[in-house]
Amino acid sequence: MLLQANTLELFNARDLLLIAPELILTLCACVALVIEVVLPYQKSKLTGYFALIGLALASVSLFALWQVNGQRFPLTGFYGTVRIDGFAVVFKVIFLLAAALTVAISMRYLDVEREQRGEYYALVLFATVGMMFLACGYDLIVLYVSLELMALTFYVLVSYTKRERRTNEAGMKYFLLGAFSSGVLLYGMSMLYGIAGSTNLGDISRSVSAIMNAAPVEGAIAGGLPLRPLLLLGMIALAAGLFFKIAAVPFHMWAPDAYEGAPTSVTAFLSTGSKAASFALFARIFLEALGGMRADWAPLVGLVAAITIMVGNWAAITQTNAKRLLAYSSISNAGYLLLGVVAANEYGYVGLVVYLLVYTLMNIGAFGVIISLRRRGLVGDNVDDFTGLAQKAPGMALMMTIFMLSLGGLPLTGGFIGKWFLFGGLVQRADADGKNWYLWLAVWAILNTVVSFFYYVRFIRVMYLGDEMADARPLSLSPALRAALVVSVIGVIVIGIYPQPFINMAQTLVSSLTKAAAGTFALR
Repeated sequence: MLLQANTLELFNARDLLLIAPELILTLCACVALVIEVVLPYQKSKLTGYFALIGLALASVSLFALWQVNGQRFPLTGFYGTVRIDGFAVVFKVIFLLAAALTVAISMRYLDVEREQRGEYYALVLFATVGMMFLACGYDLIVLYVSLELMALTFYVLVSYTKRERRTNEAGMKYFLLGAFSSGVLLYGMSMLYGIAGSTNLGDISRSVSAIMNAAPVEGAIAGGLPLRPLLLLGMIALAAGLFFKIAAVPFHMWAPDAYEGAPTSVTAFLSTGSKAASFALFARIFLEALGGMRADWAPLVGLVAAITIMVGNWAAITQTNAKRLLAYSSISNAGYLLLGVVAANEYGYVGLVVYLLVYTLMNIGAFGVIISLRRRGLVGDNVDDFTGLAQKAPGMALMMTIFMLSLGGLPLTGGFIGKWFLFGGLVQRADADGKNWYLWLAVWAILNTVVSFFYYVRFIRVMYLGDEMADARPLSLSPALRAALVVSVIGVIVIGIYPQPFINMAQTLVSSLTKAAAGTFALR
């Protein structure tokens, strides 16, 4: 009885309010599985609308949490393993938006593929729960469990259409390489725990800063073994595991096969929600836990970003499959997003958040247009399948044009605003540190951005200058798909033309991360 009483005293029920959005999504996912059993096959689409309701309720809960407790951020709970701050809130918004758009574009696609089942939407919700815990997790164990929850659901989603041989192959490749990368990541986490003696990111940050500022004799464990080389080895293992998750070179080879073989709606979610969640994990570990080692990991991450940008852009030029082309585009965009981590200043953080938000809109929008071409007898996955789309569906062609130009970073689109801050962060970091390689990295990224227009414009060329489409049947869009495309294109245009409210919001929400990183770097 005494043990039970102590347990009740230690547990704080108010901590549950911090994870109310995750609890709502978990409950809705479980209910969706039950609905699938009750409803007949023809009515499974109703589960999709139920998933959208669950995502809306989670969004309302997150907004209420921000409005009530925003002035008291950061909030910690569950013995310091969960941390709610502006960084967590902004990434959760991106995850919820990506999940909602994915569910919306999935309904028609699953109808065409005759795979309309409720467990699909439950898997999307479970993956979103894992992503949201990645944003607010402040403990290595919580972060790893959340990452595996997200990864396991994606292993199933990638191979969801079981009758397709290409899909099964993509799912198997993704599973095997994902398991390998998780092992490497866990090895790096175990080294951090062995050195710091704690799995809490705040404790790890203090230990890392103390070791990096200690004299060589002091920075050693019993037996004279130095800690700095062990920290460096742990950092490299963590970087390798996370580079796989964001599809950065040289751990990018899974992305083209997985993107091409997976169902198109899953590809859209994998390229946006999963990538944003991986960057949230990357930022938490490297900017907070390993902030004291920035002088060691910044050149490594910068080099990987430069190579990733180049490989992604130049490999996309030769692709004829639209999904495979967008896979290499996603690889190059991972390199651009890494620039925000390398800069590690307010400009870089704002660029990271804004570009992830815009990237979610324009990438899901582009895959939504691909889905609109999908019908029995026509896959719609090749770039040539867009030939003559401007004559057949001018509105769809215009939206695809906006998405492609925004991915390239054309002014007056959201993609330009994100890249402007990412590149500007590097310039500011060069001035602050007095190192020219930041400037050269920014110039390299700009030059490769010009290259990217070559393959993005290919879509525009075939849509407006190509012959009429061979398939004369009109495009059939479901109301949910139409709504997702409209939301995506409006978001891209509004952020491009009037970005200041989004910039102000990003600055406010990432201010806690900026202050924490500045304090950590000042110790060096």
